[in-house]
Amino acid sequence: MSDLPRKVHIKEEGPREGFQIEKGPIATQRKIELIDALSETGLAHIQAVSFVNGKRVPGMADAEAVVAGIRMKPGVHYEALWLNEKGLERAIAAGRLHLEGNISMCASEKFLQVNYNRSFESNIAYAHQVLQSCLARGIPVRRGQISAAFGCNYQGDVPAATVLDLVERIREIGAAHGVAVDELLLADSMAWAVPAQIKRTVGAIRERHPDLRIALHLHDTRGMGIANAYAGLEMGVDSFDASVAGLGGCPFARHRGAAGNVCTEDLVFMCHEMGIETGIDLDRLIECAVLAEDIVGHPLPGSVKSGGSLAGLRQGAS
Repeated sequence: MSDLPRKVHIKEEGPREGFQIEKGPIATQRKIELIDALSETGLAHIQAVSFVNGKRVPGMADAEAVVAGIRMKPGVHYEALWLNEKGLERAIAAGRLHLEGNISMCASEKFLQVNYNRSFESNIAYAHQVLQSCLARGIPVRRGQISAAFGCNYQGDVPAATVLDLVERIREIGAAHGVAVDELLLADSMAWAVPAQIKRTVGAIRERHPDLRIALHLHDTRGMGIANAYAGLEMGVDSFDASVAGLGGCPFARHRGAAGNVCTEDLVFMCHEMGIETGIDLDRLIECAVLAEDIVGHPLPGSVKSGGSLAGLRQGAS
């Protein structure tokens, strides 16, 4: 299949992905500075913080202060990640965030056991509980997500059949509460995916669930992020999580070299060069990538922030 989308939606996760894993403390105001700059690029969704245990993830200990300080731009959805009921309560109390729930599964039982002390079955029971809690609070739920969808540092390869089974579970859980799941996020949480696997898994889901919109969350630990994104585009995927300048990594992957999501400006550059719209100003996004590198105080892996866009070179050559 080769059916490129005409437009893609990109959710920026750099402020959350990046600042949760940086070793040194980063001033709250500098986090806000980056989020405000990203708001001016045309990005419509920015995941600003996560409401998690500040002792386990010190970089998110100031989540409430960050949210309170953002200069909210009309039309931009500012989102947060939460992992439990306490995190949800904090997100609600912050009062300025766009809140949406999801039905979350994990393709690796060992990852569930190590990080959440849950089995597959107990995680299903927990998903019912979370969904019911969201609906009781008037928080909409329409998306399912599967972490470790392509492989796991603890358990190894994840076959497409396992992912398909979890998609069925997600839709069953939603149906039990009157929720029609119409979007599915596949997360390569520990960067096991390669392009052929992206195509195989996405293709298998599309064959069985042609009505589902598929989104990809791709980590770049092994340098496969942009290649996997391209494979997703070839399969018609039109929604991606990304991280400005390649900020970030997963603090729960137990992988010393864990990298952040596919780099936002690299993904935007590739889409624009392929004639795919993003609604994002690439030059402003590159400025944000340079800012992110200044804030963390060390080089970040994004390529386009150094190489630049081709627009100026084309003008000079004409």
